[in-house]
Amino acid sequence: MATELTELADNVRKYRRRSGMSQEELAHAAGVSPGTVRKVEQGGTVRMETLHTLARALEVTTATLLAPDAPHPVRTTEDRNRVNLIELRAALTPPVGLADAGGEAGEEEPNVRRFRRAVHDGAVLYHSDSYKSVASQLPGLLRDANSAVAYYDNGEEHRQALLARAESLQLAGRYLTQVRQYDLGYTALAGAITDARRAADALTAASGVIGMCWLLLRQGRLDEAEHLAAQTADMIEPRLSRATPDECAAWGWLALRAAAAAGRNNRPQEARHYHRVATTAASAVGREHTGSFFRHWTTFGPLTVGMKGVEDAMVVGDARTVVRKAGEDALSPKVWKSTGRPSDDNWNRHRMDVARAHARTGDLTAAMDELTGVRRASPQWLRHQHVAAETMQEILKKRKRTLTAEMRDMASYLGVVG
Repeated sequence: MATELTELADNVRKYRRRSGMSQEELAHAAGVSPGTVRKVEQGGTVRMETLHTLARALEVTTATLLAPDAPHPVRTTEDRNRVNLIELRAALTPPVGLADAGGEAGEEEPNVRRFRRAVHDGAVLYHSDSYKSVASQLPGLLRDANSAVAYYDNGEEHRQALLARAESLQLAGRYLTQVRQYDLGYTALAGAITDARRAADALTAASGVIGMCWLLLRQGRLDEAEHLAAQTADMIEPRLSRATPDECAAWGWLALRAAAAAGRNNRPQEARHYHRVATTAASAVGREHTGSFFRHWTTFGPLTVGMKGVEDAMVVGDARTVVRKAGEDALSPKVWKSTGRPSDDNWNRHRMDVARAHARTGDLTAAMDELTGVRRASPQWLRHQHVAAETMQEILKKRKRTLTAEMRDMASYLGVVG
């Protein structure tokens, strides 16, 4: 074996041989080209979606094929992120020595209510894709939160300060996950969950877990994401006859995270079970529910569950089902008056899945329409979505004629070449 082969390549080869298949037979079973299998086994890069299909063909979980590997060389953009986030990094991971590393209490009594409003304003900026503004505000918010916790060392004031810090850490964790700074994001979310638990606020803690599961999904840690989401959902499962919408939403989002992990991990039966749980929670809510930013950070209801079902269908490569369901009125803006409006993030993600499905089925015009619509609505959000760049790459590969001006412009915007 060549020393440069990754453990992923070794795992694919090992399970292929164990199944008695040649590379060509595995390619046929997975619905990919023999060249794709050869590329994977030679240590080439592979999309997660392709890995899912190979795992299904080999009858193993996706996590079985994933293995630790040496990190890729640091690129210029990653190094730039490291420098740009240095203040936020200092606020989240201060140096630790022999002296007490806790926050210093200020001389003035902190106004926790005013501070929580500032964090809420930061969350509004995050949801409007104003990432630079969020990044610039977070270091100060985190330092103020640490000071408040240090100032109030007991009683209800201490509890409220802990919740305020949990909310600021959740904002940091969600932002860092969005911009793919996963190690820092983990630190922030772990701190948020710990503070919420210390404040005995189960829903705020569960919201932190929902964010943590999102981070684990993005890292490909599928077994851990499913286990954490399912375990937490069991712990907070509400009595539906008297549950609040926030309680149902938190429970439902945990079920959706577990379903996403199971579906990506070649566990379709478990994914269907979690979707049924999410559907039950959505039925109890009745329509899209926003609630508190810091309870579940987005809307939840029947429309959201439907869109996530479409996302999971795209993950397993069922593009025709995605196109069919996306064309139904049940997932159309026509129904928002009766169902409520989904969050911009979830709606944009749904449109990305639809764009990918159109590209996969050969309708490049429809795929471009979806990409252009998302760019118009959320330009900064789009730039952070790998699926958008991958969809554009598919469009460029399938386009037989000269690229349109719109295609060239979109490829340039997403940093896609050929």
